[in-house]
Parts: sequence; C-alpha cells; structure tokens
Amino acid sequence: MTTLTRDDDTVAQARASRTVTGLALALLSAATFGLSGALARGLLDTGWTPGSVVLVRIALAAVVVAPFGAYAMRGRWSVLRPNLGLVLTYGLLAVAGAQFCYFSAVGHMQVGPALLIEYTAPAAVVVWLWIRKGERPGRLTLAGAGLAALGLVLVLDLLSGADLSVPGVLWALGAMVGCAAYFLISADEGNGLPALALAAGGLVVGGVSLGLLGLVRVLPMTASTQDVTMAGETFAWWVPLLLLGLVTAAVAYVSGIFAIRRLGSRLASFVALTEVVAGVLWAWLLLDELPKALQLVGGLLILVGVVGVKLGEREVADASLLGDEG
Repeated sequence: MTTLTRDDDTVAQARASRTVTGLALALLSAATFGLSGALARGLLDTGWTPGSVVLVRIALAAVVVAPFGAYAMRGRWSVLRPNLGLVLTYGLLAVAGAQFCYFSAVGHMQVGPALLIEYTAPAAVVVWLWIRKGERPGRLTLAGAGLAALGLVLVLDLLSGADLSVPGVLWALGAMVGCAAYFLISADEGNGLPALALAAGGLVVGGVSLGLLGLVRVLPMTASTQDVTMAGETFAWWVPLLLLGLVTAAVAYVSGIFAIRRLGSRLASFVALTEVVAGVLWAWLLLDELPKALQLVGGLLILVGVVGVKLGEREVADASLLGDEG
C-alpha cells in the first residue's frame, strides 16, 4: 500500500511538473506571437505589404528551425514518410493558411473583429474533441470559455462597434480553421514525430506555400529599406525582420508545440488567448498605444477563464475514468 501511495505521488508530481512547464512554454509562445503585430506595424508603415512581411518571417524561421528538426529525427526518417500528409496539412493550414487568411481578412475589415473571429479557435477545438473523441466539456470548461470570450471582446475594444464585411468574415473564419488545426495537430504525440521536426516541417511547407502565392501574385509582395521607428527609436529595416523571424515565428512555433503536447489542445488553445493581451501590451511598449481600463479588465477575465478551463479538464478526466470503469 505504501509503495502504491508513493508511486501515485510520483505520478502526480510528474503531471504537475509537466503542466507547469507546459503553461510556461504556452505563455512564452503567446508573448512572442503577440510581439509580431507591433513589429510588423513599423514595416507596414514604411511600405511593406503583409504578404512580404509574413513570407520573410516564416522563411527565416524555417531556416533557423530546420537544422534542429533534422537533428531531432536522429536518422529515423522512416517515421517521416507515413506522416508526410500530416506535415503538409500542418504547413498548409496551421502556418501558411492561418497567416494568409488572417492578413486577407484584415484587408477587408478592422483588425479587432478579425482577431476575435480567428480566436474562436478554442471553441472549435472543444467542439471537435467532443464530436471526434466524445470529450464532452464540463460546466467549468464552458464557464471558463464564456469568461475568456468576454475578456477577448473587452481586450479588442469591440464594444464601440465595428464594420464587418462578408469577405472579411469568411477569410477570418479560414484563419480560425488554421488556428484550430495548429492546436489539434500539435497535440498529437502518437505519430512519432518529434516536436522540433513537426515545427520545422510545417515552417518549410508554409514558407514554400507563401512563396508560391507570391510568385503567382495572389499574395502581393512589396518591400522597403526605409528605417523603422519603434518605442521612439529608429532602427534599420532588417532589425524588426530578424525579430519577426527568430522570435515571433521560430521561438513562438517551437515553444507552442512543446506546450501543446504537455497541456493538450483544449487547454493550450485557451492559454493562447493571452497572445491578444500580449499584443496589446507590446503595442503599448513599442507603439505607445496605451491600453484602456476595459482592456486590462478583459485581460484579467481571459486569465480567469483559462483557470476555469484548466479546472474543467479534471471533469473530463473524471468522466473518462468513470466511463472506463463502467
């Protein structure tokens, strides 16, 4: 009995450690993803198009992460062959698709509503897991989701009203699908692909796809060598580009995949809502766009909602155990 108790304690401690590490990585991913908007703003103001910014961002990240992804395989290339379709889907949907659809949505509507629609992805993840795996969300999960959604509305400052367009909404829904695919595919540890290999493969596929869209002129590509102003300082044009590629893509995608594999797609997708809060804070620091009081309250509601979703995970786990015993 004593041995069993010690084993149970060891397992519980391992799970707690895994969760803490996962939350730290998820917050790192959200913070670095959230930095991209403020960095891209300076480039866009000097004549860069969204397509050219995102292409350079993903291409730089692919160059950096690819060697680490190859090393992570350790010669086990036979694992890659049966997962080629998965890697292609990840690169096309979670990387290139989400980026292309989001920037296309912004071309038709305001940034706030586009972000709000894209970040309905956590709800899509919950519904998908319910339909495909029978993981019915508990009351705490639903309550947490509701609080997070309300917080998101406040952070994006949508209460003042915003104009919507049908094409914009459709593009934003496409970005939501790509975002949901990112969480669901990243959470799958049963395929045998190391997290770094999945990140590298997705970034390479995404970069090539975006490049092809640029070649056929579906994605407008314009660049400039004009200096960029941020936080009251002037920087060479390549400084924000390097940060976009190395920090907001390479670090963000890799840490995000590791986080999702520790937390699961449901919880990780809700923690990722803090990216919006991070985006607002980065805009405050780099662009002097001071957040409003309601936005700060919204950020707090998102955090409370994430806690609710985490507590709701226990309900799902308990329900699964009862189902197994029955």
